[in-house]
Amino acid sequence: MRLTTLASALLAASFILPAVPAAAAEKSAARSTARSAASAAPMPPGVWRPDQGDGTYINPILAGDYSDPDVVRVGDDFYLTASSFTNVPGLPVLHSKDLVNWTLIGYALARNVPDAHHAVPRHGGGVWAPAIRHHGGRFHIYYPDPDFGIFMVSATDPKGPWTAPVLVDDTKGAIDPAPFWDDDGQAWLVHGFAGSRAGFKNVITLKKMSADGTRTGGAGKRIIEGDTLPKVATSEGPMPWFTTEGPKLYKRKGWYYVFVPSGSVKGGWQGVFRSRHIEGPYEGRNVMDQGDTPINGPHQGAWVDTPAGEDWFVHFSDADSYGRRVYLQPMRWGADGWPVIGAQQGSKPYGAPVARHRKPKTAPQPVPVTVPVTDDEFDDGYHLGWQWMANPMADWVDPAVKGRLRLKAASSPANLWEAGNLLTQKLPGMTFTVTTALELKPGGQPGERAGLVVYGYDYAWIGLENTAAGLRLVQVTRLDADLAVNKGKVRQSSETVLAAPVEAKGPVHVRMAFSPVVVPEPAPDMNATPAPPPYWHSMLRSTHARVTFSYSLDGVDFQPLGTPFTTQPGRWVGTQVGLFAQAPGGTPSNTATRAGYAEFDYFRFGR
Repeated sequence: MRLTTLASALLAASFILPAVPAAAAEKSAARSTARSAASAAPMPPGVWRPDQGDGTYINPILAGDYSDPDVVRVGDDFYLTASSFTNVPGLPVLHSKDLVNWTLIGYALARNVPDAHHAVPRHGGGVWAPAIRHHGGRFHIYYPDPDFGIFMVSATDPKGPWTAPVLVDDTKGAIDPAPFWDDDGQAWLVHGFAGSRAGFKNVITLKKMSADGTRTGGAGKRIIEGDTLPKVATSEGPMPWFTTEGPKLYKRKGWYYVFVPSGSVKGGWQGVFRSRHIEGPYEGRNVMDQGDTPINGPHQGAWVDTPAGEDWFVHFSDADSYGRRVYLQPMRWGADGWPVIGAQQGSKPYGAPVARHRKPKTAPQPVPVTVPVTDDEFDDGYHLGWQWMANPMADWVDPAVKGRLRLKAASSPANLWEAGNLLTQKLPGMTFTVTTALELKPGGQPGERAGLVVYGYDYAWIGLENTAAGLRLVQVTRLDADLAVNKGKVRQSSETVLAAPVEAKGPVHVRMAFSPVVVPEPAPDMNATPAPPPYWHSMLRSTHARVTFSYSLDGVDFQPLGTPFTTQPGRWVGTQVGLFAQAPGGTPSNTATRAGYAEFDYFRFGR
């Protein structure tokens, strides 16, 4: 399929990051400079800055893949959580004073449960869309694992510690829960359904909960059934309500409002239903869709107000390999009691997402702002931005080593899609480089390997491999790694390995360079039987990254290696970049004998 560069408008908004220091010998100086810059500036220089410094912000407010965001305000503070799927730790918790600048402060879920089930990657499983609320002096996060039910964790401090997960509802296929405590103290829970597990979808159910929110009672009541509703007005014409999910329940001036996304992840819109009675009947409308903007599928998120009385809406937009990035939209209430989100589209009762807007009226950010994804010098372990692909074993990392990250070469499958011992981050932007320096200390058996990986349905990595003849520097590519998910579309069933004509002794610096590309997608045949579902024009393209690979033996002179690679997202997540070390295993066992190890000196984004 032909690849084209992104439109100039998109490239103008690309994320440009600072250049990488040249040599490992400069590491101490680089660390000192970085610390000085951090103390002098509100954010590390060069990273994506939504805050323009002039009272305005530009979208997205979070460049990383924070799917299905939900936000709660407590006093002057805002807290956000998001889906984490198979990644561990899960349920990231971010803090902000102004809804624009966010800091990752921790995770609410140390390990996915059940623990043994998540000892291996569960792509498309794990933590789906959560909701965060503050009630009775505690923070509560409700989240679904569609294979097991709906869980809840709580804490008095959003930084933790958080309680162990409590199974609130064991309905298989129940997803996207949101709690609500009414004025009379009655606790309620709304949730949707995953068709892949429940056998049906497009339904929102309301259930009573115990006062402490730890369990539901009864089957509940279906309050929204998308298949039975009349079509809704959108910018693309009348649309049926389909894939209606992600409910959030609120109350305002005697009305109960259920905010729901509908119409698919990439081509959908944000709907709102309301009723004078919590159990309905409900009437609904579209309150925001793409309109003529480039921000596709703007939906699934949170209504939040400010101490000044303003209303805002936080949502995501799917950018394929670049993940589900987070956007902030102004929101206002009409005289008819319906909200409109984003910029007004003429006289239409729904808005369209804004690219730039004035910031919310909030208290100034009192402390320097950090970003969720940034460099790591491994001075004292690894920072909060890293996540594993499965529940980790305690000895995957050697914590005694300081100034470097030592990963044990744990026995794991050759197909990295099945390996849990990958330590990954979200992509920080669209146009960037990432560089690391590594050494592989093999335990003696051929096949041990370590490197820098770009990871999704297809993956590629550059690094070191131990062979019978010694270490070699390789660039490895595997297409359709997700054979269990992507049946019938196999292009390649094994890895392609390209070796560099150099002797790999001592540290090797390896680099990936990312640049965005647009892949055209074929339009559906609208005359087919059965007819294809409605679609937005933005669904006729997908956004990925072209990645090139290079290496250096001195940290200064980088030479190309391998062939360019086009990224693919993972299951419900964007492409990730990370580090790994592994020994030959063949089965996803995390109790196999450890052999050698790899040490990574640094991990730096650049341009």
